[in-house]
Amino acid sequence: MARKKVLTSIITGDIINSRGNKVRQWLPVLKKVLTLTGKSPQTWEIYRGDSFQLEVNNPADALLTAIRIKAYIKTLKNVDVRLAIGIGEKDFSPASVTEANGEAFVYSGEKLESLKQEKQNMAVKSRWPVFDREMNLYIRFALIAMDNWSTGAADLIKLVVDNPDITQTKLATKLKITQSAVSGRQKRAYYTEVKELEVLFREKVEQLIRTI
Repeated sequence: MARKKVLTSIITGDIINSRGNKVRQWLPVLKKVLTLTGKSPQTWEIYRGDSFQLEVNNPADALLTAIRIKAYIKTLKNVDVRLAIGIGEKDFSPASVTEANGEAFVYSGEKLESLKQEKQNMAVKSRWPVFDREMNLYIRFALIAMDNWSTGAADLIKLVVDNPDITQTKLATKLKITQSAVSGRQKRAYYTEVKELEVLFREKVEQLIRTI
């Protein structure tokens, strides 16, 4: 009897403008956000200096994880991140995530290379082409906002993703700004729209997984 393969998601990424910024500025931030998903090297690993790979066991969580990484990195001035989400099967689980293989890894790696050519900073590739076409259109629109997050907007998004039930009052206290300023930052960051996209992504992935 053939062993059942596992469906997972892989995020492959690299830091944009890493050479223009000191490693000690962005590397601790990158490690911190990756650690929120799991331990290295089983769940994530940084390689070639500014590239990394991360496994998100539940594919429905992949976009939220990518948004979180984006927010953490954008809290730094003049630094951004390129993220390719691959959703598919995983063949086996070695000690290091970068030694694993399967279609999720292939999709993620291929999509990262195409992103570099297209000069785009986030996209998904899966076994479902119709899903990919639809979601990547939405992601391109969302990137108009996310690529232009200020450090303040990114800091707010980071806090909201890490604390989904946080109130505007508590956000204001943590950010040391007024509640009206919190509302303004959320609007400028297009937080509501980005959140709606994440919910749509989650719902569609969960529906597709149920059809397997």
